[in-house]
Amino acid sequence: MTLKNAICMAAAMLCLNVAQAQEFPGNRPVSAVVPFAAGGPTDKVARELAMVMSRHLGAQVIIENAGGAGGTIGARKVAQSRGDGYTVLIHHIGMSTAPALYRKLGFDPLKDFEMIGEIADVPMVLVANKALPPSSLKELVPYLKTNAKTASLANAGVGSASHLCGLLFMHAVQTELTTVPYKGTAPALTDLLGGQVNLMCDQTTNLAGQLKAGAVKTYAAMQPQRIEAFKDIPSAREEGLAGIEVKIWHAMYAPKGTPAPVVEKLSAALQAAVQDKGFRAKMAELGAEAVPAARAQPDSLRAHLGAEIAKWTPVIRAAGVYAD
Repeated sequence: MTLKNAICMAAAMLCLNVAQAQEFPGNRPVSAVVPFAAGGPTDKVARELAMVMSRHLGAQVIIENAGGAGGTIGARKVAQSRGDGYTVLIHHIGMSTAPALYRKLGFDPLKDFEMIGEIADVPMVLVANKALPPSSLKELVPYLKTNAKTASLANAGVGSASHLCGLLFMHAVQTELTTVPYKGTAPALTDLLGGQVNLMCDQTTNLAGQLKAGAVKTYAAMQPQRIEAFKDIPSAREEGLAGIEVKIWHAMYAPKGTPAPVVEKLSAALQAAVQDKGFRAKMAELGAEAVPAARAQPDSLRAHLGAEIAKWTPVIRAAGVYAD
């Protein structure tokens, strides 16, 4: 190919990208793939976002649930989709933990997607059945060290948010507990309330009802500061466990090769949505927090995703737990 031909091709591609951006989204809906079942915490965040983002984008954003394999099936589907902006992915922290949990993942989170931006953070809370003796996290840690062989920690399945939080908690207190995986949050929480298991670390979107009703014993918000919606729950740092932070962050991605002007339009609509008062109020009801507009941008998400992969990979590998 001659230099002249190369220049002409590059100019043609630029014109095509500009045309696509000007036309996008037109009268076509945008499919937002949620790689989990309908009704779950990520689905709740996604559906609230879709309603608000549709207004700012000028086209309907439709949620498509494609669950299975810890979110990797839906993520892979989007990675293999056409990069035209009409298919996007709304995923949670699992985007950063999948490379360590799955030895045959089939996609690279950093290389196979265009970043659009972050959406919201959902705090995690360490809870127990009300019969467990310790009344605070300061009392709980030595209790677990003494009773490590009998103490149990429930989770919603390998690779779930509660599983990841439990791994980080055990890593932080340097105590291995008996982990009990369930097929979802509902059965795990049922057994926790019934006293069949001792502890669980999960999202406020799942625990809000129990927290408000006082149905569980609460030990700490797994972050440096208290949760805005549950200010009576002390933070892990307050209770002497500094350095532990688990937030189930959510973000939006597009397939690799999606034209930059289209990504910019999607990101602009996302930035407008996370600043929307109604959306922020809906997130607060779930105990979640919409991110600032500065985090709902491609560069911010790329940096955050890279940092989270670096954070979780050694923790997961040290535990020797794989989801495949």
